[in-house]
Amino acid sequence: MDIALKQRLNMGGGRPCIIVPLTSSSLQRLVEEASALASLPVDVAEWRVDMFCSSSGVDEKAVTTALASLKKVISVPLLATFRTMDEGGCCPAGDGEYESLCDVLCESGLVDLLDVEAFFRSGRAKDIIARAHAAGVGVVASNHDFQATPPKAEMVRRLLYMQDELDADILKIAVMPHSRADVLALLSATEEASRRAKRPVVTMSMGPLGVISRVCGQFFGSAATFGAAEKASAPGQMDVGSLDMVLRALDEACGENAPKTDALVE
Repeated sequence: MDIALKQRLNMGGGRPCIIVPLTSSSLQRLVEEASALASLPVDVAEWRVDMFCSSSGVDEKAVTTALASLKKVISVPLLATFRTMDEGGCCPAGDGEYESLCDVLCESGLVDLLDVEAFFRSGRAKDIIARAHAAGVGVVASNHDFQATPPKAEMVRRLLYMQDELDADILKIAVMPHSRADVLALLSATEEASRRAKRPVVTMSMGPLGVISRVCGQFFGSAATFGAAEKASAPGQMDVGSLDMVLRALDEACGENAPKTDALVE
């Protein structure tokens, strides 16, 4: 990840940065949704490419056309994400389609960050990440469990694997809690992983039970959080305006004693 992008992201500096997903399936609505970000508290825009492709399947030409239109109206860094159906996405894609689309997005020169599923079924996440880096694109390695919350040690292992084995720039995990203990396990894993990692960690416990994890990252080590503008892209996302208000209130309450996340992008 280049130095200019590191500075724009400001991950690991205290208050989590806010990422807002763009979820429209039509080009016109997508551009309108992206244009509206100018009036919202947004640090990074995430284009959910799978939601755009959901009605027609993977169409690389349509994706590159939409991407060019997005970049005309977005002033914040852009994270491109094609979430596979294995991890909660809404558009089927074969292994080759997924890899090819990731390459097309990176080679366009129009995305700042690419989401790559760390445990993508082909086992080729490391190759996809290497090609993204060769194209000058930073990578968010991700893992999503919509069924349960793995044990703390396993969550820490997955996050550090993303750094040590895959060489991702940002390490992300999202899990589904079934109890308050599950939420505490996620937060404890976040604290340990962020302390041990050399790169930003982004974590969340999904659904109503896990909402607290989306606002307390500054205290446990999660460097970013996701807020919804028009439509949430995952269970438990707060409205971005409310999210920003809560984050600001927590930051101001801490003042000069506000905790800083330990992990910074290398």
